[in-house]
Amino acid sequence: VLLGCGIGFYFALPVEPPLMVSAGVAGVFALLAGVLRHRHQAGRAILAAGVCALALGVALAGLRTWVVAAPVLSGEIGPVTVIGQVAEVEPLVKGLRVMLENIEVQRLGPAATPKQLRLTLMGAQPVFEAGDWLQLRAKLTPPPGPAAPGAFDFQRQSYFEGLGGVGFTLGKAEVVGKAPESGVASLGFAFQRFRARLAERVRAQIPGQPGELAVAFTTGTRGAISEEVLEAMRISGLAHLIAISGLNVGLAAGIVFFTVRALLALVPAVALRQPIKKYAALCAIAGALFYALIAGATVPPLRAFLMVALVFMAVLADRQALSMRAVAWAALVILVISPEALLGASFQMSFAAVVALIAVYETLRRQPWFFPRDLSFAQRAGRYVLGVALTTLVAGLATTAFGAFHFNRVADYSLAANLIAVPLTTLWIMPWAVLAFALMPIGLESFA
Repeated sequence: VLLGCGIGFYFALPVEPPLMVSAGVAGVFALLAGVLRHRHQAGRAILAAGVCALALGVALAGLRTWVVAAPVLSGEIGPVTVIGQVAEVEPLVKGLRVMLENIEVQRLGPAATPKQLRLTLMGAQPVFEAGDWLQLRAKLTPPPGPAAPGAFDFQRQSYFEGLGGVGFTLGKAEVVGKAPESGVASLGFAFQRFRARLAERVRAQIPGQPGELAVAFTTGTRGAISEEVLEAMRISGLAHLIAISGLNVGLAAGIVFFTVRALLALVPAVALRQPIKKYAALCAIAGALFYALIAGATVPPLRAFLMVALVFMAVLADRQALSMRAVAWAALVILVISPEALLGASFQMSFAAVVALIAVYETLRRQPWFFPRDLSFAQRAGRYVLGVALTTLVAGLATTAFGAFHFNRVADYSLAANLIAVPLTTLWIMPWAVLAFALMPIGLESFA
């Protein structure tokens, strides 16, 4: 908590604090806490450790800001000729959106050229994919700031993602080079191409806007969803279902875990002699990582993977998988790696929901009536459905305030909509999505 307070304090400052000062303060108080603990002065040691955590939060945020620093456009330029390598392609309702890297911009020197540009291409365009080189004419601007005080700050997000400019193209792009076939970079481009083909196979099975929702649910690509559908999702409070988050990654990993464990339990020689629960946990971690990579390997799905991985690592270590301590460790690791995540709706809402759920279920677990024995199969199934509904209710109540703050709206029908949609997603949509993934290599995804 104090580490997060330090990070929040850093981002609230009007000027950049000296990194060496905050790091020095953290080091001094860490040393002081160690000395006081050695002298058995526990109260003073805790106080010193708290000050150390605050200063460390400021230092980590400052270090992250310094590490990711990259050129950003100072103003609008163009039309100019831009040459760059396609890092990602996303279809839109009208046109395409591409992310370019390894960029050359007319009239800009190397020191002023952004690390990445995000451009919108309209009209007829040549066929290209991740890794190809494009030459095009474009008008470029810096990433825009928040539309109102306290609103979503795309400029800050772009800074930490290395995005130095946005814009739109004029006319038709020209493919001037193909993707490399060897090297480390080619692996990333190959995975992006695989992701794009996966999305196309989903669209082939489910055409229209339902297909775009399925693509968003499986690959995180949402650009081709119409504004009307997005607005309906926002009004109903269901937009989180198409944003790859802890819910999606956790469901995918959980399905893999229980499926693998059930299959291994069918073999008595293995079930009686091997730790099948740990084998299933390893498979779940691998499945969660694959899903996060399919979703674009951006910060939110990778953060969700980290949370899920820590849960299954607790299973591997024979510890309680879901506990406040595990959540604290997950938050600590995320804040150390990506301090700016603290300010995002995804981080705040994810941890608010998880903390509330653990608090509720730890309380209920101590009640004998909540886990009765000798239930029939129908009673167990009914209890599972009720558990999913309770989970939805608790998570919805825990995240309502954060949603109102970040999105300036309260979805009136959010609770009712989620009570229907989340159990449906958990019990029906996600299992079939995982099965479709498993059948795609042999071309039988249509059966799912």
